[in-house]
Amino acid sequence: MSYQQYRPNSFSVLPPVVKNLLILNGLLFLGSLVAESQFAIDLSETLGLHFPLSEKFHPYQLVSYMFMHGSFMHLFFNMFALWMFGNVLENYWGPKRFLIYYMITGIGAGCIQILVTYLRLESLYPQVSSEDLNLIISKGAEVISGGKNFIDNSMGEINMLLNSSTIGASGAVFGILLAFGMLFPNTLLYIYFAIPIKAKWFVVLYGGMELFSGIANNPEDNVAHFAHLGGMLFGFILIKIWQKNKKKIF
Repeated sequence: MSYQQYRPNSFSVLPPVVKNLLILNGLLFLGSLVAESQFAIDLSETLGLHFPLSEKFHPYQLVSYMFMHGSFMHLFFNMFALWMFGNVLENYWGPKRFLIYYMITGIGAGCIQILVTYLRLESLYPQVSSEDLNLIISKGAEVISGGKNFIDNSMGEINMLLNSSTIGASGAVFGILLAFGMLFPNTLLYIYFAIPIKAKWFVVLYGGMELFSGIANNPEDNVAHFAHLGGMLFGFILIKIWQKNKKKIF
């Protein structure tokens, strides 16, 4: 099964939803640079996703975090993948279904990130005293804002989990990658533009790497691996629901 079998008569290299997502992400990245340099405002703290027990958490962050990026390279690779795989999916599904898929996988990735954070916190709480925990809750955000953290490893990790934010479109992008691999499994992709691999195996390989990295839980790793897997999980469930409903209609 290849993409050519599904290619519509009217194919757009830059369909409307992908185009507007690229523009929106780019504008918010520029806006965040201006806000920080001119007004000393960190939009990532306002629009990034915080854990619900944090005083900085707001429900809208489950959507807004997807449009914030920490660096140009973070933005570039996410937007390149969005364009590369998203334009194919939007041409195949149409704008409405593609946008629904993008938003659900992105929000789902955020929910999985919150769940994993909760489980990690529950395992860490017994390692600190109630006094230290109260100190983290009352002063932790201020400590991180000053570019510092608690010396104690458990206190430091709890503080990071409670008071740092998750940003980026990677969860939705991994959902898009999963959809591409499911719908066009035998399409050849080229790693480093040289090594050919079928889309289905590329997805399995990438998913396996994310799972391994997430379980390894390297403290110096600043990547939300389980959020990526969450995007893939929600994408898989949504595609299966759509395929099931399509069979019933038929």
